[in-house]
Amino acid sequence: MRLLMLLIIVIPALEIGLFILSGKTIGTVSTILIIILTGVIGAWLAKKQGLEAMRNAQQQMQYGQIPGNAIIDGLCILIGGLLLLTPGFITDTVGFLLLIPLTRNKIKPLLQAVIRKMIDKNQFTIIR
Repeated sequence: MRLLMLLIIVIPALEIGLFILSGKTIGTVSTILIIILTGVIGAWLAKKQGLEAMRNAQQQMQYGQIPGNAIIDGLCILIGGLLLLTPGFITDTVGFLLLIPLTRNKIKPLLQAVIRKMIDKNQFTIIR
């Protein structure tokens, strides 16, 4: 909980500082256009990757498999898309890392470990 509160305070402060620095360096209009562009690209990429993850999950279910990997992909894509729609350079960077399959595959084992720990500590309930 402390980490979440820290992120809620620190990340926006860092984003504001980067906006000010960017505005002084490349100009206000350019900064605004970059923010809009990353939002549009993020929405398009999240839709494309999300539909692919959904197709993979459906295909795995048709073959009688549990779509665990596709669900983790979908979760990463959802979080990445939301971060890209949030204005900011830090959130955009993390969002793109979650949407690009190459980097997402490096992040997924970390996410799976966190979920596994939450399940082990009974902080996460699986309903069957």
